[in-house]
Amino acid sequence: MIDPAIRNVAWAAGSDAPEKKEVKIGFIPLTDCASVVMAAVNEFDKKYGVKIVPTKEASWASVRDKLVNGDIDFAHVLYGLVYGVQLGIGGPKKDMAMLMNLNHNGQAITLSKKLADKGAVDGPSLAKLMQTDKREYVGAQTFPTGTHAMWLYYWLGAHGINPLRDMKVITVPPPQMVANMRVGNMDMYCVGEPWNHRAIADGIGVTGITTQDIWKDHPEKVLGTTADFVKQNPNTCRAVTTAVLEAGRWIDAGLQNKNKMADVISQQAYVNTSRDVIIDRILGRYQNGMGKTWDDANHMKFFNDGAVNYPYLSDGMWFLTQHRRWGLLKSDPDYLAVAKQVNQTAIFKDAAAQLKVTVPKSDLRSSKFLDGVTWDGSAPAKYAESFKIRSA
Repeated sequence: MIDPAIRNVAWAAGSDAPEKKEVKIGFIPLTDCASVVMAAVNEFDKKYGVKIVPTKEASWASVRDKLVNGDIDFAHVLYGLVYGVQLGIGGPKKDMAMLMNLNHNGQAITLSKKLADKGAVDGPSLAKLMQTDKREYVGAQTFPTGTHAMWLYYWLGAHGINPLRDMKVITVPPPQMVANMRVGNMDMYCVGEPWNHRAIADGIGVTGITTQDIWKDHPEKVLGTTADFVKQNPNTCRAVTTAVLEAGRWIDAGLQNKNKMADVISQQAYVNTSRDVIIDRILGRYQNGMGKTWDDANHMKFFNDGAVNYPYLSDGMWFLTQHRRWGLLKSDPDYLAVAKQVNQTAIFKDAAAQLKVTVPKSDLRSSKFLDGVTWDGSAPAKYAESFKIRSA
């Protein structure tokens, strides 16, 4: 058995040396970019023979375009965006690769203060208001095939609201959500932190539901790249995955590290907001903006003893089932084949072995949603068709 420290040096210098030594990783100003940023700031990348340069991007569409064009090498990116590009939904089609989950949980749906003042503070009360106070309701998500669109649609559907028929849905970049709600451009939005807590701090919105209450330990952002980049730079991909995995483990290791992470990512170069708005929900200290506070055990996690990061095929397939459900896909793809192509389980297993992180025995996992429905990766076409509220 080779000592991992010796093997690291061998990887970094020998035949397994990273093909590309300096890599650009695009990110959007969100709390869950933290493991990418801290891999660079704490120099975990150096240990594996690479230099990570985090590059701040303006929107998910910009991240997509720069990944596809090769302007950036990797990205902190929405799970569903990677699959959307793989299948050419609503934009360029290119073979993509997902190397690891960056985080679980920690997004939310914010309802405007105006809605809350009329009694719409959660799913059932929103559905009731939309029945009695008829007008055009506007909901915002961050990218048409992305996670936030799917959480918003799933939540609305679970309460009898069809997002495609009963309201207007717009796309807004995450850092612009609060400003847009302030001027009345939308009634609700789904986005990652800190932009839900920011709406509460600014007195313009309330938390209708957290995404962990839609699907506990749901996948969210991933480390994404193109299939071509993986083919040409397999060692670089393994080195970067290992560095980011180590950074996630470091963040989740304790309060001191979370505080340091909040100090760093709140800076102008990264998320550019107050540290307090970031740290509270990272520690599971939640408030809904209407006087309710709680400690949420299922807050955003970056490692959680290794449970966060494995690229489960069933997670990828779930996004495809929802793309199918909402008419983004016009026919059923070969769900499992697409997931096997995109999710780079072998690279992740190599990275995990480096850090002695245990990996699950199965590529599929079972999850229960807020409506009581279980998804386990079996019969995806049947599952996609089983929803009463869908596109057609």
